[in-house]
Amino acid sequence: MNACHLLIVLLLVSNITSSSGVLDVFAAVASYVFNTFFDRDDLLPFDPKRLEKDLRDSLFGQHIVYDVVLKAVTSFMTDSNPNKPLVLSFHGTAGVGKNHVAKIIAKNIYENGIESHHVHMYISEYHFPHKVMSDLYKAQLKAEIYKSVSSFPRSMFIFDEMDKMQPQLIDVIKPFLDYEANIDGVSFRNAIFIFLSNAGGNVIAEVALDFWREGKDREELWMNSKELETKILQNIFNDKNSGFLHSSIIDHHLVDHYIPFLPLELKHVRQCVMTEMHHLNMIQDYDLADEVARDLPFFPAEEKIFAVKGCKSVRQKLVLYAD
Repeated sequence: MNACHLLIVLLLVSNITSSSGVLDVFAAVASYVFNTFFDRDDLLPFDPKRLEKDLRDSLFGQHIVYDVVLKAVTSFMTDSNPNKPLVLSFHGTAGVGKNHVAKIIAKNIYENGIESHHVHMYISEYHFPHKVMSDLYKAQLKAEIYKSVSSFPRSMFIFDEMDKMQPQLIDVIKPFLDYEANIDGVSFRNAIFIFLSNAGGNVIAEVALDFWREGKDREELWMNSKELETKILQNIFNDKNSGFLHSSIIDHHLVDHYIPFLPLELKHVRQCVMTEMHHLNMIQDYDLADEVARDLPFFPAEEKIFAVKGCKSVRQKLVLYAD
């Protein structure tokens, strides 16, 4: 960078005036250099095979999720002119992989994965705890989504505890999800919205139990099995405490896929334990993994088929067994 270019940079990044100090100029230059040359947070070239491998290697017991997410994300990311944002709604009980899959998707889109500046995570009871402040939350959320997409069209928004979110806030999101969404000159067709929810989790577990009691292989259970997707929607509509119920997102068919996360069996929890052993630099011990997995609670009380908390407490349980 020559002296002329440096002067231009100084003028651009620091808005120098006659009263500007040397430290202000230095700080502005340092910030510009860091953001330009070191803090790169770009999109990765999308590779369907990489996404497929990540889902196959680190997602256990969720063949429906694997199939739908791989196809939906690949189709969206390879479409040069999508007609709407990608909107995925993940449903299931605790510890079955909803957050984990959101992280896998982010990892395959951004260089910094879930830590990317372009991934925005909202947790209902943390970010929007007070109903009396809903008007303020609405204004903030609307402005944040608009600003993020206007500066980076391929932004991602993850809403956790969607079933606990105030319906007024959900409706704020609606215009950004619509077909050919273009608001004040900004297109939202390349953005990604992922909703995480426990809503429908009990229905999904019941369907999985019915399959088991009928002696059917778990892997035979698909989206259309026993009208699973329809039952999830019905459960959302019948839950008077769900924000989903009172929002217009469902009525206007703006969610592309309602994706069920099945409750996990012993073998899947065992796989989670083995993975945690690797992450904790422990020697992978199958017998120990089996012991840890069996020490977690399962339901129904008599049959003990599915893990109550999925893989949620695996690491905490594992450290009790570590030497």
